[in-house]
Amino acid sequence: MKTPTLFGREPSAILGLVAVVVQFVSAFVVEVSQDTQTAINVAAAAAVGLIVAYMVGDGLLAALTGFAQAALALGMNLGLDWTAEKQAAAMAFVTVVAQFWLVRSQVTAPVPAGGRPRPTAVS
Repeated sequence: MKTPTLFGREPSAILGLVAVVVQFVSAFVVEVSQDTQTAINVAAAAAVGLIVAYMVGDGLLAALTGFAQAALALGMNLGLDWTAEKQAAAMAFVTVVAQFWLVRSQVTAPVPAGGRPRPTAVS
């Protein structure tokens, strides 16, 4: 299988660029704390993971919920003041909506409504 690329580059190269840009901006433009730099890099990694999962069509649900968790962590790091209950409710909402759209439309039952197993391809 060919390695997926973003803008003609491997995902790790994109993440390296993001990390360097964040460090550069922090050094020369506006000071950004180490915690915030880490949170931005985590959110970028989660976003790239989500994009790659979409491109290869595998693990999209896990990538989507991981991205939502990273975005929530970044938001909390940047000053979002949500209680633990609100955070849990937001993550539950993301998970349920993702399962509704992704799992239901992409999963095929091994046995149809008639009860006979589906034929499998022989290779």
